[in-house]
Amino acid sequence: MTLHAAPIVLDFEEGIDRKTLRRLRDRFLVVNDQRWQRACSALTYRQQVVLELLPLVFHRNHPALPGYLDGDCPEGVSCYTPDGRVLEAARRYARSFHYRDKGSRKPDLDSLFLMGSPGTLGHSVASDLDVWLCHRQDLPERGVHCLERKADKLSKWAATLGVELNVFVFSAADWRAGRQRVEVTGENCGSAQHFLLLDEFYRTSIHLAGQYPLWWLIPVEREADYERCRRQLVDCRFIKAGDYIDFGAVPEIPPEELPGAGIWQLYKGIDAPWKSMLKLLLIECYATDRDRPLLSASFKQAIHRGVISADALDPYVLLYQRLEQWLLASGEEHRLPLVRRSLYLKSGLPLSRASMEGDAWRVRMLRTLVESWGWNRPELKQLDDRQRWRAEDVIELRRSVVNELTHGYRLLARMAREQGTEAAISANDVNLLGRKLYAAFQRKAGKVELINPGLVSSLAEENLSFHHRSEQGGSGDGWLLYRDLEDPSDAFWQPVIRRAGNLAELLVWCYCNGLLSRSTRLNVRSGHSVASVAEVRETLDALAEALPYPLPPAPRQALSRAVRPLRNLLLLNVAVDPQAHLTERGLHKLSARNDSLGFSGARENLVATVDQVTLNSWHEVSLQHYAAGDTLIQCLKNVLAQVAVNPSELPDIRVTAPSRGHGQTIARRVSELFADVLRQFFAGGTGPHPLRYIIEMDQRYFLLQFNGREPGFVALDSRSALMTALLQPQECFLPVVPDRYALQDSPLLKAVCEASEAGNVQVFWHLQEGQGQLWVVDECGSLWQQVARVTQRRHLLAPLLRFLESVVERRQLRQIDNVEPVAGIRCYELMRRAGRWQADFRPDIQADTRISGLEVQAVGVQQGDSTLRFDLYCNNREFTVQEYGDRLIPAVAHYIRSSRQSPEAYPVYLTDLHLPHDLDPQLYQRDIQTSQYLFYRTQLEDALNRHLG
Repeated sequence: MTLHAAPIVLDFEEGIDRKTLRRLRDRFLVVNDQRWQRACSALTYRQQVVLELLPLVFHRNHPALPGYLDGDCPEGVSCYTPDGRVLEAARRYARSFHYRDKGSRKPDLDSLFLMGSPGTLGHSVASDLDVWLCHRQDLPERGVHCLERKADKLSKWAATLGVELNVFVFSAADWRAGRQRVEVTGENCGSAQHFLLLDEFYRTSIHLAGQYPLWWLIPVEREADYERCRRQLVDCRFIKAGDYIDFGAVPEIPPEELPGAGIWQLYKGIDAPWKSMLKLLLIECYATDRDRPLLSASFKQAIHRGVISADALDPYVLLYQRLEQWLLASGEEHRLPLVRRSLYLKSGLPLSRASMEGDAWRVRMLRTLVESWGWNRPELKQLDDRQRWRAEDVIELRRSVVNELTHGYRLLARMAREQGTEAAISANDVNLLGRKLYAAFQRKAGKVELINPGLVSSLAEENLSFHHRSEQGGSGDGWLLYRDLEDPSDAFWQPVIRRAGNLAELLVWCYCNGLLSRSTRLNVRSGHSVASVAEVRETLDALAEALPYPLPPAPRQALSRAVRPLRNLLLLNVAVDPQAHLTERGLHKLSARNDSLGFSGARENLVATVDQVTLNSWHEVSLQHYAAGDTLIQCLKNVLAQVAVNPSELPDIRVTAPSRGHGQTIARRVSELFADVLRQFFAGGTGPHPLRYIIEMDQRYFLLQFNGREPGFVALDSRSALMTALLQPQECFLPVVPDRYALQDSPLLKAVCEASEAGNVQVFWHLQEGQGQLWVVDECGSLWQQVARVTQRRHLLAPLLRFLESVVERRQLRQIDNVEPVAGIRCYELMRRAGRWQADFRPDIQADTRISGLEVQAVGVQQGDSTLRFDLYCNNREFTVQEYGDRLIPAVAHYIRSSRQSPEAYPVYLTDLHLPHDLDPQLYQRDIQTSQYLFYRTQLEDALNRHLG
């Protein structure tokens, strides 16, 4: 029942008196005492000690009391003398404590207030205690720092008693000037919430000790004339200046303050919605309904009019009433149910439980509200049994919360844009909140939706059943999630919790949303797949090691930067047997090849499917499923594209596969592959570095290289196709790097690749048993290869070196003014040592391979149809395309044959070749690579030798 006293009307024009002012102050103190008693009643005995001792520990800096630092710490609270109850509590805490009055010493502290939810409907044992400690304005800087350290020490002491205590130290003068030392909300938004926070302070604070708020004495209708009224009270000595503390007036909330305050409430509401939802709606109400008084004004006006009941003046009740009036008046009553649920859940009182324990006054107040809302018992029970809520229930509530938070963000962002530089929050902070909101709630392809953003404590299920669609007679590879299926046939009649295209997707969703715990009993009906309970457990263990649960909010520093991957977990072959056709026959290994990407004699790729689970810096979890085509290559390309954006911070990559079959071996091989590729392309935290990487898999070759920051793969079906690709011209030097398992059947080629270097034309050879092999790595890393039947090294090397010298000589003459050195020729012999092939440099080999012979030169001619033809010259005899046309090669072959003294057939070699500079229109007037000269030389030599044979 609302208690009333006679209204007190202060007329500053006609006259006021001290007695009336004292009556008004005492009326505020009556409400204050009620709230104090209620705040204490909501705490445990140990927690009450914190509240009881707070004024005393700041009034007396005593070694026996908590928070003591040293004897020089400021002490003394103005107008405060501890009563017997406080002294008894101090003696219970420390038997050695004895209180002594220090007489007329000037106190260092003005006031001590408790603010926020204590003593209100919204308070609970779990609520924190926010305390304002106000020191005198002229306190030295050293003393202020000492108080801050003492406050921090007290917070740590309170934590040992189960209380979250936050003490904010500042002076009233600093507050009025907007230069408070500490961001009093603890959220880096104190300056953005000056008047909003003061509004909350005036209507929720509990005076613990010291001076009283002067704001109590200024009537609401004189708030706009606050300063003149204050001077009148003090200058005319209606009050003692030392008895009151002045934080200033709150005539209205400046529009530029609302976006910033709302943004930060929204920021907190993403992770803990109920309290923030109410504050966010109040900010929207203040922004759109500026004709009604602020809540602090309503609170003060009610006391001036004689309302002294803590029930009627409860801040949460006043808050709800204001929101209800506003929403009904604006035609948005559809938002009221969420407001009511937010208030009910914030209170934490389950009214439907007969044995419910709690403060009688809170229960009474909440019952009155619930009855006025018309809620029935089933509705109450459904809210009270939140610990029993299941995924379906949470998804529905989440939808309402997300809609409200998104609505709030769009409104606040629009307000911030309209106010521009006047807004008390930066555009960067608005963007920061947008990113947090996006990360928490935005849907996008592959992202795992988190359905429980602080709505309920747990969604863990006792029993979960994973059913393959084929168990229900369906086709495809989809999976269904059920609960409590003791008999699989019951699946036809039970609701499906969730459907997914593959088992990994379902498991990741269950894990990230907390449906699975260590005690959850699992059942797997695998149908046509090979999934098992053991495999599900292995996958969950891998997820638990790779992803924290619950996933903590992303730090502000991470949200202020572009998103990047933190960790990739690759789940291989989930519910799939890559060797099913061999398993049926009991065969698992047909040769000594143990590379999982080219396994056994058939060289099979044992990676059938890949599920890439990615945790990024905004703490989003996404899943990409690869099940068709070259799955592993697709996944590798995706990871490389992620890393290329920020190569200085490589993501952690973990790989796991079911233990059946060759699971551990497969996982280790894939882990090595990803580590090797990342190390090559992003060594030193930079990149992607220019190179070409060869992966051999499934009887094919994959050539990987970057185009800018975009990775690209070329699939090649044979060794000849690979060599053709390696011969292609490049824009800069690109070394060829074989994977550790690639080219095992071609160790010489692998040795050539490993020995390649920029800046020269490198010639490699190997001669054995009448067969010679040649490789040339040109100045850009393009690789040319040739095999010849020869018995002597000079016959193998001389024609090639003679040709290369002509190319290099012409390049040197043409680039005589170029400061860049022209690539020279370096020769290497491939030798086998200690079980491996390596290239040995042979610096003097060119002098030993000089031979004389027929001069055969070719000059390229670009025809009108862009066809490249060649005029040939043999010992200065000219054979032109113009003259011979398609008979050019036979004519030259005939001439060469007739010029030989021996009838024996042996190959002919070109000694020089000239290519036109418009060979490639995109590279006009650019140096043509050596590999291109070798390509055309090979074509011409092959054609001539076919006719000579």
